[in-house]
Amino acid sequence: MEIEDFLFSRAPELYFGAHSSDKLGHIVSRFGTSVLLVHGKNAASVSPVRHTVAAILSQKTLAVYEWEIPSEPSPSDVDLAVDENGSRKIDVVLSIGGGSVIDAGKAISAMLPLDKPIAEFLEGVGARKHPGTKIPFVAVPTTAGTGTEATYNAVLSDVGPAGFKRSLRHVNFMPDVAVVDPMLSLSCPQELASACGMDALTQLVESFVSTKASALTDALATSGLEHVTDNLVESCTTRLHDGDVRSHLSYAAFLSGVTLANAGLGVVHGFASSIGGLFRIPHGVVCGTLLAPCVRCTVEKLIAAGGPLHHIVKLAQAGEILCGRRGGMAEETCEMLVEKLSDCSQRLKMPLLSAYGITASDITAIVDRTDNKNNPVVLDKEDMRKILMERM
Repeated sequence: MEIEDFLFSRAPELYFGAHSSDKLGHIVSRFGTSVLLVHGKNAASVSPVRHTVAAILSQKTLAVYEWEIPSEPSPSDVDLAVDENGSRKIDVVLSIGGGSVIDAGKAISAMLPLDKPIAEFLEGVGARKHPGTKIPFVAVPTTAGTGTEATYNAVLSDVGPAGFKRSLRHVNFMPDVAVVDPMLSLSCPQELASACGMDALTQLVESFVSTKASALTDALATSGLEHVTDNLVESCTTRLHDGDVRSHLSYAAFLSGVTLANAGLGVVHGFASSIGGLFRIPHGVVCGTLLAPCVRCTVEKLIAAGGPLHHIVKLAQAGEILCGRRGGMAEETCEMLVEKLSDCSQRLKMPLLSAYGITASDITAIVDRTDNKNNPVVLDKEDMRKILMERM
């Protein structure tokens, strides 16, 4: 079979494995002597991870400045960080935390050289194009899910009736180094671990069947799905503190970032963008609760339209990988996939949208803002309404 042409952006230099974070002093000191350490709110007071990293950095006699990100970052959060740290000679930005913290650090590293409001450069918000200049950036995830340590966009939110969830994007914003130490995710709370795990699964499935997928992203997504198969639920529940199991999910999450950066995503992430701009709801929860109904609707529309056949085949292939067995006809295997995704959502107790104050009266506003992105078939507004009503 012919391999179609494709473009693949670079991935970060990667240190993967248990206790790979012990090398942070050496890694960070390569870039200079002054580091801005970006971390989450809890990390500043209770997380042993933050103190361990600070101790490692101190061994290299680095000047360490700290900045706290309280929640999913907004443009004003980034602007404040740039204003407060702009006068310092920052040689490298180091983010240690979940996807929100890494996105914030990525955006801060990109805006420190410019010292301008970040909203001017956000997709769909500002009109200016970022030149791609940045301070060197090192990403250290403490969750296994978002994959943002392997992407070149930073997602920012301004939540409210006229709110948005948009990206600052440039190929140069790919982290210079990613340190993926599965042991850092062992203290992750179960609810957060579950949402992040479902986010990784969503990204792997959506990038695998994306209209922009390539032979290379297919190979990486397939590998990620194989590591999710027997580890997702266990790594987020009964074996939450098992480093061996968590390593499989950390690996899959990293690959989900690589594949989404190069193949794009589908309508689940279209919903995540629109809902996340209107309501304060964790990104992983939106993905986890909507994945199964979105895939079901996509399968039904593909079959009803008679193709494209290769998308149906790939969805069936995803079903075979995740279920660990071969199905019958492609349509039957696709149904097996939907059942598996639904089972994961139920076992990981993904909340309904209504748990975050979303009601039936909000559906029109959500649907009007939702993009199909690179979904293998276009879902119309009625399709989207039915999906949302199923998870209210």
